Formats: sequence, C-alpha cells, structure tokens
Amino acid sequence: MNQQHPHHPHDPNRPTWPPGGYGPPPQPPKKTTVGKVVGLGCAGVIGLVVLIGVIAVAAGGDGDKDDRTTSSAPATVPDVGRTADDLPEPDDAKAASSVTLKARKASFSKSILASDADYTSVLVTLTNNGDEPLDVNPLFFSITDTDGTKHTHELAVDEQQIDTVTLAPGENISGTVTGKATFTPKYVTFTNGFLGDSYRANVS
Repeated sequence: MNQQHPHHPHDPNRPTWPPGGYGPPPQPPKKTTVGKVVGLGCAGVIGLVVLIGVIAVAAGGDGDKDDRTTSSAPATVPDVGRTADDLPEPDDAKAASSVTLKARKASFSKSILASDADYTSVLVTLTNNGDEPLDVNPLFFSITDTDGTKHTHELAVDEQQIDTVTLAPGENISGTVTGKATFTPKYVTFTNGFLGDSYRANVS
C-alpha cells in the first residue's frame, strides 16, 4: 500500500532553497567573538616584544665583542708588600753608590812648578765602591766656589796633588785638588773619565 504524504498547499510568500525547493538549507555564518579577537591581538603583541628582545640581545652581544680589545702586553703588577730593598735601584743611585767622594779645606803647598799666582787647594778622598777598576786623574776634578764659579785643576802646582792611579774595587786615594786664585771652595766634582758619571762632595 502506498503511503500518501500530506499535501501542503503552495504558499507563494514562503521562500524556498535552493530555487525549485531542492537541497539542504544553508548554514548560518560563523560569528567571531570579541574574546577571540582580543586573544589573538595579545598573542601578536607578546610575540613582537619577544622578537624585539631577541634582536636587542643579539645586537648587544656583538657590541660587547667589538668593544673587547686584546693586548699582548703584560699587566703591571703593583709593588704591594715589597720593601724599598726589594725594588729595583735607579741607575743614578747605582752610579752614586759606586764611588764615594769626600772633600775638606786644605792649605796650599807650593811646588817648584807653581808660579807666583794665588792658589786654593782642597783635600779629597776618593773610594771605589764598584765592581770594576776606577781610573783617577787630577784633571778629572774641578772646584766650584761659593760664588758659583768653576775652577779647573791646576796641574802639579801643589806638592800634595792627588796621583794618577787606577783604584781596584774597595781601594781609595787622597790628595789635593787646586784651583788658581784665592776663593772659598763650596764643592768638588769628580767626573769618571771626563765624559763619565759625575760625583760631587761639599767641602767641609
């Protein structure tokens, strides 16, 4: 037996889909909620901040590498805990310690080679404190007076003139150094070999 479907009269105002009345009805469009939009926006901002931070760290690391300098020079170590005896001795101090010069006033002892001019003599004592032989010559000496005038030695005019010798380490010699004219001697200077180190002693 055939089942009969109820017949609905055609309503001209009732829409049909698709035209002709065939096929499933259309699905309603999906609605995007405000929460989803806000969530996606926040995630994008956070991702952008993280990306900027990574770039900044990378740039900073490169800058640190560029600012580094490499030096092969050894670092200077301060002399902490070292006494004065441990520190290197300056060259001029070494030179001064290698020779001891003393000077004092002395009477002029006229030799047969002296003229009738006036002379002033100083008695000097020279000691070789170094490790090498020291050459001594009367012409290596000069006298400076209290007015600042320098007097060269007058050779062989004083009988007590200092000799021309070579002092071994530890040896010393005494003798007079004489300048022409009458003056008040202030100090005596000995120059090792004319052009070598100079040593000075005040006249006492």
